[in-house]
Amino acid sequence: MYLLPRGAERVYIAEQNTMIDNPQTAESVAENLVWFAMSATYCRELKAKSFLESKSVECFVPMKYEIVKDRRRGKIKKLIPAIHNLIFVHTTKERIQTLKAGVEYLQYMTKPEGGRNIPIVVPDEQMQQFITTCNTHDEKLTFLSPDEVKLSEGVDVKIIGGAFDGIVGKFVKVEGKRKKRVVVSVQGITDVMLAEITDGYLQVME
Repeated sequence: MYLLPRGAERVYIAEQNTMIDNPQTAESVAENLVWFAMSATYCRELKAKSFLESKSVECFVPMKYEIVKDRRRGKIKKLIPAIHNLIFVHTTKERIQTLKAGVEYLQYMTKPEGGRNIPIVVPDEQMQQFITTCNTHDEKLTFLSPDEVKLSEGVDVKIIGGAFDGIVGKFVKVEGKRKKRVVVSVQGITDVMLAEITDGYLQVME
């Protein structure tokens, strides 16, 4: 597990309630539902999720199983956020602007482009691959920061059969692992490393 790095680009614009223009991301899909990558500071991603769902807004927080201590039951296996602060929100530009204006801890994750910072929008197909992978809740899934793996050196593959059937990712060498692994990436925000594929096979994508 890791927290979103403090150095990650974010922007506050609640007071003016004005979104940064982005011709290649939010601006180009102004009237459509898109996936915004956002940060809920101080580990308030589940609080943000509850708030957004109460407003009928789809969102996603990647979760994983971890052994935790319970006062009554001792050690138990519980689903917890895999990456603190991170939440993906599926809505329109106008809707998220209205909602975040009253939620000071909910911030855009941004990236530099054209001399300014613009909100990160994750492509639908990429987001669906990520959600499908995370929702297996496979205990051997490993969440990595983008600098832990060189995706450019990998090969595009599709998993055929097994628990991850249909998942598309990069078959790449990961530091500390003897064998190459399939990695599913989301816009330089996070990478998910799958366990060795033993109940299916890999098809190289052309």
